[in-house]
Amino acid sequence: MKLSLDPYMFRSTPLLELPALVASLGYEWLELSPRDDFLPFFNRARVDDAGVAAFKRELRAAGVGVSSVLPLYKWSGPDEDERQAAVRYWKRAIRITADLGVDVMNTEFNGRPEQAARSEAQFWRSLEELLPVFESEGVRLVLEPHPDDFEEDGKAAIDLIRGINSPLVSFLYCAPHTFHMGNDAPGIIAYAGSLLTNVHVADSFDHTGSSGLRYIVNPPGSTVRVHQHLDIGQGEVDFDELFASLATAGFDGTVTACVFAWEERARESSTFMRDKVTCLIDDARLNKQGMQL
Repeated sequence: MKLSLDPYMFRSTPLLELPALVASLGYEWLELSPRDDFLPFFNRARVDDAGVAAFKRELRAAGVGVSSVLPLYKWSGPDEDERQAAVRYWKRAIRITADLGVDVMNTEFNGRPEQAARSEAQFWRSLEELLPVFESEGVRLVLEPHPDDFEEDGKAAIDLIRGINSPLVSFLYCAPHTFHMGNDAPGIIAYAGSLLTNVHVADSFDHTGSSGLRYIVNPPGSTVRVHQHLDIGQGEVDFDELFASLATAGFDGTVTACVFAWEERARESSTFMRDKVTCLIDDARLNKQGMQL
C-alpha cells in the first residue's frame, strides 16, 4: 500500500522544490493535484517539456514518486465548447503524466447535478475520445464522485464505472465526501470490490446532522454542497470503520492524505496525517489478523 500526500496546501512552494519538501515531511509519494504552474484548475497545462524533465530529476533526487496526477477539467460540462477544450487539455495532461513515468491519473466526474442527463452524455462523449489516448500512453484513470458533480452517490458511481467496461478505469473513495456519497463506507467499499484502487483521507462534518441544520446556509434551500478536508479527528468520519473495511476488502492501493483546511499549519497537519494514517492501517491489519485466528 502506498501512502501519498496531496501537497495542495504547499502550492506556493516552487514546483522544483516540492519533491524535497514532501520528502522532509516523511512521505515517499505525492499526488500532484492542480497547481497554477503545472496543471491549473480547468485550463491547459502551464509546464513545457523542459519543466517536466526538470521536475522528474528533482523527484528522483528527493527519492519521491508521483502516485498519481490529478487534473480537473470541465469534460462533462453541458457547454460543448468547454467540453471540447477540456478534452484538448486532457490530452496534454496525459502526455505529461506519461513523460513523468506515472501510470495513474485521478479526477472527478464533473458536470452539473441539475443537468445530470446532459452532463452524463457529455462525459461519455469525452471518454470515447480519451480512452484510446489513455490506452496508447499506458495510463490508468481513477474516478471519484464529488459533491456537485453530475453523479455524487458512491454506489451509483461504481455502477457507472462498471459501465465503462475498461480495465484502465477504477474507483476512488474520498473520505471527506462520505456524507455526500451515501454515508456507507463499508457498503461502498464492498460494492466496489477490485474496482477500488485509491482512497483520499481527510475528515469532515456530517452536513445532514441536526435535521440538516448542522450548517445554516442562506438563502434557505440553497443547493450549495458543504464539506471540509480536515485533519483526522476534527470531523465525524468514522475512520476505524473505514480502515477496517479496507482491510476486510484486502485493499492494497494508494491512500492519499488530502487535508486542505490548514495552510497556516500545513507541515504539522501533513506529519500528523502521515502518522495517524499509518497507525490506522496497522491497527486495521492487526484486527483483521486477530479475527482470522
